[in-house]
Amino acid sequence: MSRHQSSTSVHSVSKYQNQGQDISESNGASSRTGQRNATVHNWWWSYKQLLRESVAEFAGTMLLTIFGLGVNCQAVLSSDRAVSASPKGDWASVSLGWGAGIALGVWVSGGISGGHINPAVGPSSLPAQSHHPDYNYQVTLAMATWRGFPWKKVPAYFFAQLMGGIVGAAIIYANYFHAIDIFEGGSGVRTLKTAGLFGTFAADYMTNVSAFFSEFFVTAILVLVILAVTDKGNSPAPAGLVPLALFITFVGITAALGINTSFGINPARDLGPRLLTSMVGYGKAVYTFRNHYWIWCPIIAPFLGAQFGAMFYDAFLYNGDDGRFNKS
Repeated sequence: MSRHQSSTSVHSVSKYQNQGQDISESNGASSRTGQRNATVHNWWWSYKQLLRESVAEFAGTMLLTIFGLGVNCQAVLSSDRAVSASPKGDWASVSLGWGAGIALGVWVSGGISGGHINPAVGPSSLPAQSHHPDYNYQVTLAMATWRGFPWKKVPAYFFAQLMGGIVGAAIIYANYFHAIDIFEGGSGVRTLKTAGLFGTFAADYMTNVSAFFSEFFVTAILVLVILAVTDKGNSPAPAGLVPLALFITFVGITAALGINTSFGINPARDLGPRLLTSMVGYGKAVYTFRNHYWIWCPIIAPFLGAQFGAMFYDAFLYNGDDGRFNKS
């Protein structure tokens, strides 16, 4: 090798060594800067991570209940001239109020917990972190059964949704307490005449079997739509707009199919407010109505309807790898 070539080689090696040293120093400086800029969380942040999903389900269900029961009370109680000079609601406003309740409840909770707010259905509205989206008790159960939602989270979600229903009902009861007194005809008088503003009761013309079918049927429709608008292989709603799709769905269910049983659909939405009524003086009548109607119609029927809706969608429409009918 010539002297010139040797000198060039040494120069090249020295050049790359210097570049490596510069890069190393630069990376070290960046690392130190990142460490200095990293957010240091306090003690509450750590506890909040444990509570965040459950509290989101609580808040979402509470909002659903507040808007839904609120519009029930306003529409019915205002029909009494002693309460209001003119009616302040009708079936159209009831449909819109419940639609607003589900949309706002899911918008508040969807990005955190999946926005179940319904035990029977499970995650159904927005993809929250690693979850599928959800909407309530039957939503939670359906997603645990058909979409891999962790079973270990189901009890916490159920409890949060139930408490959200109770607290939402308590807020509305406190808000309309005096109007209820007037409508019932006396202070502290509480009968099934106003219990239906909180829990659901079948119309007089409905047989028990028909009432069960109605709740089963409308819940299956709800779950079918939830799975469709969150399925990337179908026509998913744009990011952040699943609550709008649920608003449309719920308004449609209420307007077209709600009169028979007052569209319970959601066990937390019915059981929570029903528990509240038994706490404030409505007595055992809210449970003994039609031989314990509250168990088999607004609770069992939605759970089974949600399972059927999810099974139908997975069996015939869903092509995802996690589908139970798609695995070998």
